[in-house]
Amino acid sequence: MTTQIPQSSGPSRRTVLIASGLTVAASWSLAACGDDEAGEGEETQVKVFSWWTGGGEAAGLKAMVADFEKRNPDISFKNEAVAGGAGTAAKPQLEANLKAGNPPDSFQGHAGAELLDYVKAGYIEDLTSLYDQQGWTKVFPATLLPLITQGGKIYSVPVNIHRANMLWSSPALLSEAGITSAPRTWDEFLGFLDKVKSKGKIPLSLGEQWTAKHLLETVLLGELGRDGYEALWKSGGDWGGAKVTGALTAFGEVLAYTNSDAPSLTWQDASKLVVDGKAAYNIMGDWAEGYYHTDPPDGLAKKPKTDYDWAAAPGTDGLYQFLSDSFTLCKGAPHRDAAIAWLKECGSKAGQDAFNPKKGSIPARSDADASLYGTYLQWALGEWKKDQIVGSLTHGVVASNAWNTAIDSTLGVYLKDKKAARFQDALGEAAGKYAA
Repeated sequence: MTTQIPQSSGPSRRTVLIASGLTVAASWSLAACGDDEAGEGEETQVKVFSWWTGGGEAAGLKAMVADFEKRNPDISFKNEAVAGGAGTAAKPQLEANLKAGNPPDSFQGHAGAELLDYVKAGYIEDLTSLYDQQGWTKVFPATLLPLITQGGKIYSVPVNIHRANMLWSSPALLSEAGITSAPRTWDEFLGFLDKVKSKGKIPLSLGEQWTAKHLLETVLLGELGRDGYEALWKSGGDWGGAKVTGALTAFGEVLAYTNSDAPSLTWQDASKLVVDGKAAYNIMGDWAEGYYHTDPPDGLAKKPKTDYDWAAAPGTDGLYQFLSDSFTLCKGAPHRDAAIAWLKECGSKAGQDAFNPKKGSIPARSDADASLYGTYLQWALGEWKKDQIVGSLTHGVVASNAWNTAIDSTLGVYLKDKKAARFQDALGEAAGKYAA
């Protein structure tokens, strides 16, 4: 049975607080969304929680806010932020607020296991009737809908698709090192890294710990292939096998070519080393591309194929290791109607086409205006259509929040002691505890 989202005759003026990445103020009318008949004089607020503070995230959100403002000229919008790449600071704060009975109206949650944690905990509402009303099941990918669905009910509105398994490079440094092609395997990549090192440059830039986990998942995918990688996230996954041993060995060898100051750098800092000509490679999701052209480190937009180039991470060509940012409706949301207005914006074609070209992601909707997207994103749109789809670990698709936390803990130990056998054992123990 579909849960209905009631439409109330609420106030004409609302303040929307989006905890996300920048602070702006505007006015919108919820009545313009077709949901409410306007009331008089009362002002409400909507709090939407996320971690968008870096790269093209803020610019993309600002563009979507502008579209929301145009559609809803009587609702005030205020955006607050909890900074930290991949939600490393935001997620614990969100969990604390939810447990304390102090929910926002809506929050950012990655599609997949991460989102389903919140469903199981009873924190968010069923949005199936909103999907029926807006016709969204016809425009969102069939590969994505199951990741936001539990018990036949849909629980969030995806705004984008990111690709995690991307290798960014400096064309100038690769030319200097005599490298003329993308690495096809991790063994070949190690040889390329050695060539760069001989030129006195950083072979592979890395940042704080979550970026090391991001690197780990791309190595696992490249070494194990799609089937072997996906099997790890199921009950009985062979974390103790020889293939995982080989992948972890490759991971350790690659880490030896990274910058020594990695723990003190953000993902933006690590990405910047590539376009500054100080590092040859960086493995990061395609939000890095949004950073390069929308919010460049020196204020000058970087040129694709000139200032930076890209390829799938070694061993992963033909595999699209994805994640999707989505927004929810909290149970007990203090400003529910305005939150629904925001969700409509998130799911709209205009909202997604405003947001994604700047964010560095492709839209979740299948009816995007491809002409609005730049060189890299045009390529990504084509890859999404033809590649095999695989979920990201670091960004919430394949493992629960608790499992991710356990991996974070054991990875932190490994990065200090480099004891691969103990690392593999600890990963297996975490899987035994958390794999469904």
